[in-house]
Amino acid sequence: MSFKKHTTGVRLLCVFTLFALQVQAQEVLKMMQYNLMYYTQTSGVSDCNSTTNNLDQKDANIRKIFHYVMPDVFCVCEMGTNLSYVERLLNNAINTDGVNYYQHGPLTSYSGGQIANMIYYDSRKLRYHSHTAVSTAYRDINGYKMYYNSTELAHGDTVFITFWIMHLKAGSGETNAAARHVQTQKLMDKLSSLGGPGNHVVSGDFNIYGSEEPAYQEMTQYSNSLYRLYDPIGRDGHWNNNSSFKDIHTQSTHYESDGCFATGGLDDRFDIILVSPYVYYGVTGVMVRPETYHALGQDGNRFNSSIISPANSSIPSDVANALYNQSDHLPVITEFSIAAHVGVTDLDAEFYLQVTNPVQDDRLFLRMQVSQENDYHFEVFSMDGKLIKTFTHHLDAGAHQLSEPFDLAHGMYLLKVSDSKHRPQIQKLVK
Repeated sequence: MSFKKHTTGVRLLCVFTLFALQVQAQEVLKMMQYNLMYYTQTSGVSDCNSTTNNLDQKDANIRKIFHYVMPDVFCVCEMGTNLSYVERLLNNAINTDGVNYYQHGPLTSYSGGQIANMIYYDSRKLRYHSHTAVSTAYRDINGYKMYYNSTELAHGDTVFITFWIMHLKAGSGETNAAARHVQTQKLMDKLSSLGGPGNHVVSGDFNIYGSEEPAYQEMTQYSNSLYRLYDPIGRDGHWNNNSSFKDIHTQSTHYESDGCFATGGLDDRFDIILVSPYVYYGVTGVMVRPETYHALGQDGNRFNSSIISPANSSIPSDVANALYNQSDHLPVITEFSIAAHVGVTDLDAEFYLQVTNPVQDDRLFLRMQVSQENDYHFEVFSMDGKLIKTFTHHLDAGAHQLSEPFDLAHGMYLLKVSDSKHRPQIQKLVK
């Protein structure tokens, strides 16, 4: 092995060791999205009544499911529009069995109707910041902006995440699909109006039959890539009644019904979690973990059959029965890695670096604050470890805004910046 190859290998090892240490410094946030199926006494559906959809029984079932999963964030659809229902669920199913640290967000239903969305969260990990409601012809789309309760919070160091919950228009056919499209247009208009980098998570009962639907295309192929949403598992296709997607179907938990539950067994992927590019690539402190994405109790062995028949060995039988008796939807779960405090390469830093992500128009924009005059060396690596671009700037002490050509292919890269004393910082680049 030549000396040049040897030193290049050592340099790459150092880059990825530092990057790995930054990842290890992260913490995990678990999220669950669930359509509760009319958590209200006045659902407006004649066959969902106090007998077929009893709230006492629903409380017991949700308590069993919730405490089995113990999510840090619990986003729900089909909550009653009276605050008493929101607090009932909190007190009867969530803050039970010795748990007392969950809180809920504000309730709105500007769009009318008798069901709404809600968020519950572990107040030890998350704090509430603000709320936005997007009104549509059917139901609100609710955005709950939260921030992580970091150990460095006293020093102003945290990350923000906005959880958007929506329940799109139900029904097959072009008319209902068009209504869903209008709702998602309103969502994307709202996201783009917020501007700047954003950690956004969009979840709910989408009632979408396949990725070809205009509503799904609106979100995942949005014209401005800064606000485009990503499906963590990337399973495009026509999901409805398609055995190729039997491992991700979320509705219905029942093959036959007592009059309240939808019938036909599991053959639709209605319940979905999408994320913004910043969360997909982990650019600004939050990164989705696609390998954790799943529908609870979905083992891929129940196409057009119920969650309990055939026998379900992926979860305890009492949890499977709770899912069966609680709702005709399965909850969807995923986890996020959170950069809870400053990365190791920021400690005792002589300079601070901020990059604009994603990279657009083939230009890389950087902001730097340096404590002393120095030469700063920039190296761009592909994710397989190849050095593909270098440049150097001589900077005086103070603040600087830099711009460099970046005509590389779309994807994710690592940017390493070092001063003359070889003190590095590493950040991800997304194009």
